[in-house]
Amino acid sequence: MSEQRYQHGLDKLMEYTLTDNKNISTHLKISDDLQDIAPDVAKYIIEFAYGDIYSRSGLSNERRALVTISSLVTQGTEPQLELHLNTGLTAGLSPKEIVESIIQLIPYTGFPRVLNALNVAKKVFAQRDVKKESVQ
Repeated sequence: MSEQRYQHGLDKLMEYTLTDNKNISTHLKISDDLQDIAPDVAKYIIEFAYGDIYSRSGLSNERRALVTISSLVTQGTEPQLELHLNTGLTAGLSPKEIVESIIQLIPYTGFPRVLNALNVAKKVFAQRDVKKESVQ
């Protein structure tokens, strides 16, 4: 059962993961970076987050990514936001959808967190070679 749960989670995770650009943040890179200190964290991300939560029915990958991005913006967790902006783009969100969703959070989380999030988005878009025209 555990191997099947892990594979199910890994299959879902790969729907959100760009593998041809080694400069962007991915769950796989995070898992590799933590192997020496906390190898079980990768298993928890894959089995629980992606195998149990992200695999639920009811939301598309794009909507799940948008919910996650919004949550991370409101928490002010920029490193995780960078990762999930990448997963959002890979899942099919447009840069404009991402930017508009971040702007929508101004009344709820305030300008400082939104400005920080927009700077992270700018970095991710540059790494992904997203053209400026596509975010206006």
